[in-house]
Amino acid sequence: MTQRVAVPGAGGHTGGFVVAELRRRGLEPVPCPRGTDLDEAFRQVDAVINCAGPFAATAGPAIGAAVRAGLPYLDVTAEIEVVTETFAGHRDAPIPIVPAAAFFGGLADLLATTVFTPGTEKILIGYALSSWHPTPGTRATGRVSAQRRAGRRIAYRDGGLRVLGSGDAPRTEWTFPSGTRPVVGEFTTADSATIPTHLAVREVATFMTVNAVDDLIAGRAREHDESFLVEVVAGERRAVARGRDIYAITAPLCVEAAVRILAGEGAAPGVASLGARFDARDFLDAMPLE
Repeated sequence: MTQRVAVPGAGGHTGGFVVAELRRRGLEPVPCPRGTDLDEAFRQVDAVINCAGPFAATAGPAIGAAVRAGLPYLDVTAEIEVVTETFAGHRDAPIPIVPAAAFFGGLADLLATTVFTPGTEKILIGYALSSWHPTPGTRATGRVSAQRRAGRRIAYRDGGLRVLGSGDAPRTEWTFPSGTRPVVGEFTTADSATIPTHLAVREVATFMTVNAVDDLIAGRAREHDESFLVEVVAGERRAVARGRDIYAITAPLCVEAAVRILAGEGAAPGVASLGARFDARDFLDAMPLE
């Protein structure tokens, strides 16, 4: 029998990629538009992939309904506060919960897991995007996160997420395999909420290429030929992933996780990131990365 996956937010940009990937993998997506009775919808499926942002409003109710239905729950949030709250509030949940199974949160978490060795205190993450033309959903979730922290920046330092200033973020350079690029520091993403839950580090520092930050601030219209490079450095070890379209790559990340959990792999109850729940190298090998 074909397994069915509920997809709140299926009508959004990322949700569309997730629906297509589910079908490609032989699963049946069940769209759940806003206003859907989740308790009723979740009684008819085998798992949930929540793509409906802002997740500050949707994650809690969707997780609650998934728990009541006894279903694995995954989402693609990049909202750091939501990821932190999910780990804090559902560590002992009776179902598998995987927050941030996406480009931001999941990918660097997997890369960091492959290069981390005990005793490493700091992980550096560099993002090089050819461009970043945010979707309306990205802009909406960004506004919610900014409001929650009153416009101030945050970073994972000294073993915890710390609130920083509200002025301009520091700028420096990062030498990627493709060359040296100007980057913005303290560009903290969901990786800083997932990585420390299973890797004993005291600091996670994230950098984003300046051109992508400028695109994000300007809110320019989407283009179709966007590429990315993510590099994670842990001590003397580093891992790199390249691909196209940060929104499109989210679909194979979360769908692969759902498929594995439904098959019994990494299906332990409680909340855990991609890197904690699966063999990171094997998982990355299954991704359409360049």
